[in-house]
Amino acid sequence: MKKTLKILLTAFILPFLISCSKFGTINTDPNVPSTVTPDLLLQQIEVGSFRFWNPNPNDFSTGNLFAKHTVILATNPNPYQYYYSYWPYGSFDAMINLTDLKRMVELSSGQVDSSSYKGIALFMKAWYGFQMTLDMGDIPYSQAGGAENGNFTPKYDKQQDVLNEILADLQSAEQEFANGRLFSGDIMYNGDPVKWRHLCNAMQLKVLQVFGKKITNDQKARFAAIVSAGNLLTEDDNFQLVYSTNSNASHPFYNGESQRILIAPSDLVVNFLKQTQDRRLFYFAEPAPAQITGGLSENDYNAYAGAPTQLSATQLALNRQSGIYSLINKRYVAFRDGDPMLIFTYSEQCFIIAEAIEEGWLPGSAQTYYENGVKAILNYYMNLSSAPPDYLHGMPITQNYIDNYFTGAAAYNTAGTTQDRIKQIVTQRWLLDYFQGNALFSYKTFLRTGYPQFPLDPSTSMNPENPAVYPKRWKYPPSELTTNPVNYNKAIQDQYGGFDGIDKVPWWLQ
Repeated sequence: MKKTLKILLTAFILPFLISCSKFGTINTDPNVPSTVTPDLLLQQIEVGSFRFWNPNPNDFSTGNLFAKHTVILATNPNPYQYYYSYWPYGSFDAMINLTDLKRMVELSSGQVDSSSYKGIALFMKAWYGFQMTLDMGDIPYSQAGGAENGNFTPKYDKQQDVLNEILADLQSAEQEFANGRLFSGDIMYNGDPVKWRHLCNAMQLKVLQVFGKKITNDQKARFAAIVSAGNLLTEDDNFQLVYSTNSNASHPFYNGESQRILIAPSDLVVNFLKQTQDRRLFYFAEPAPAQITGGLSENDYNAYAGAPTQLSATQLALNRQSGIYSLINKRYVAFRDGDPMLIFTYSEQCFIIAEAIEEGWLPGSAQTYYENGVKAILNYYMNLSSAPPDYLHGMPITQNYIDNYFTGAAAYNTAGTTQDRIKQIVTQRWLLDYFQGNALFSYKTFLRTGYPQFPLDPSTSMNPENPAVYPKRWKYPPSELTTNPVNYNKAIQDQYGGFDGIDKVPWWLQ
């Protein structure tokens, strides 16, 4: 947690920062506002919380590596490609926003839309906590945001307790949105409380799923009740960050051609799309130069070749020079507004429910949810403005193609085992994050399920603790050693035998 000085500085400069924010379609007054209002606070919080962490082509390309969607073909190995990081630490910084969220709720008191602002505050705390606990393990949650009241050393709550508190906050947020009104300052859903209510319910499903084999019968019943109630995401409710042609809100990879020519889709992605005859391949990639020289056409699935994520950087760079690999599609650098960042989609919700049905948590047709999820994301790409025909190699996704998608390897594997079908579901869910810049949750889903199987070569792995092991977490922020040492030391002793390591297994994966 940060010291009082930083909180005071944040509170002081926030109105000035807000006046300069032009993200998305929100246009703020060019004059510095004399009064902070809840909508201005919310806008700044959402921009800081949902935009890519450092919007430039180089960092954006790094943000796609851990989940094995893409591969860097440069001679200098990127740690994210080889199971490590330039900065292998988690962060509690987002919890600083709780002070501003509290101010936002106070400023909305007495307004007709106050319930909506209360819902946002609860949702955002849950959102921050969910990411942090999966990143690190036990975290300060129940006492988070208490610095203004003099609590600079919050206790670490057990991960199981954190997840249950997150569920409680999401449920309370859903109730606030059920009583909410249209509100201002929201760049994600344009202030629609109905869509936020749907998201809160869908998020509860996502949180419950990470309990995995530890889920209780009561929690399964809660999952089933949420699905049965039906107040969930629709295809029109995708939680996404929409970029714009405004230079202050561009897609992070716009105009990144010098980086694009060093990035290939992984063989894991390309091989699956070829196996299922999935036309997203032509949206994601360019044909491999060597295959075109060899006589294949750009609309031939066999003209595409992914790069092995575990191969050494030196060999990958040499193979690129020989034109062996496909590169990512040229459309990713061509449009300032680019593809929206898909944060939580109707498709993902469908795959979450399909997996739960296969696990026996609730009745229903997993096949129907699986097919609805796939059709929704194909429909999304079919109508994506940043994917015009000139970039699709003569293989656009059409309605007729969607209607006939579920044949061969793409058909739901009703004759297979439960695990065969879960692998299908999770692999389709993994593809949702392709070149989105926010794919770390896909890596966490791999840790939970084992799907799809990510390659690991100890000879190229950069995991400093054990190159033969998949890292399970980030370490706690180094600042905790000096600002909250008693609680920090207790947390790592209770969970990890006193060693704050990336290979240590947090409760949710045990």
